[in-house]
Amino acid sequence: MTERKMFYGASPTLFEQAKRLRENMTHHEKLLWEKIKSNQIHGLRFKAQHPIAIYIVDFYCHKLKLVIEVDGKNHMEKDQAEYDAGRSHELHDFGISVIRFSNQEIEQNIEKVITEISNLCLNLLRHISSE
Repeated sequence: MTERKMFYGASPTLFEQAKRLRENMTHHEKLLWEKIKSNQIHGLRFKAQHPIAIYIVDFYCHKLKLVIEVDGKNHMEKDQAEYDAGRSHELHDFGISVIRFSNQEIEQNIEKVITEISNLCLNLLRHISSE
C-alpha cells in the first residue's frame, strides 16, 4: 500500500527510465542533489528521479508529498511551459506540492535555493503535525 501511494501506479518501464536518469543527472540536478540528499534538510529523505504515475520528477519527498523540479532553458519555451503547468496540476490532484527552480537560480545562488526549500519543508512539516 505504501509503495502504491509513493509511486501512484508508475509502470515498470518508468522505473527503468528513472534509473537511467539518476545515472545521467544534469549538472544543475547534481548540484542540488548534493545539498538535499542523505537527509540534509530537516532529516527529510528526498529521492532523485522518482516515478510518480506517468511522470518522473527530479526530486521527491514522500513524507511531505513535495516535488522539486530543476528547469533548464527548454522549460521557458511555450510548449514546454504548458506541459509543465499541466503536469504540476496533475501532481496537485494527488495532493503533491511542486516547487520549481531554474538552472540559473541553482548556478547563481544555490544557498538561496536551499533556504527556500528548507523554509517550505518547515511549513509543510508544521502543517502535517497540526493535522
